[in-house]
Amino acid sequence: QVQLVETGGGQVQPGGSLRLSCEASGRTESIYRMGWFRQGPGTEREFVAAKIWSGITENYADSVTGRFTVSRDYAKDMLHLQMNDLKVEDTGIYYCATRGGPGGFRLASEYEYWGQGTQVTVSS
Repeated sequence: QVQLVETGGGQVQPGGSLRLSCEASGRTESIYRMGWFRQGPGTEREFVAAKIWSGITENYADSVTGRFTVSRDYAKDMLHLQMNDLKVEDTGIYYCATRGGPGGFRLASEYEYWGQGTQVTVSS
């Protein structure tokens, strides 16, 4: 099993920045890809970004491309999500998740393990 803990959420004004972190523990050697998803009030969980755990491939949703960046801290088994130029529509609970093999990565159903989520609120 893989355990995931997200940190770094908070409230920020439009145009501001936040950095989320996801720390993985347990069978981290089984991770192939880690993704970030978000869920706003009354909406489905949507894909934000993903990174192959031991590779360089990164993928982003169109809505965050150019504003959000993922990076891995190999020493701490952590994946960060740097969010710049935040917009009101970025508000939601942000979750990290992992899948153990290649294949699809844009659907929540394609991931096996999930963190508890961290709230991001963008408001003036």
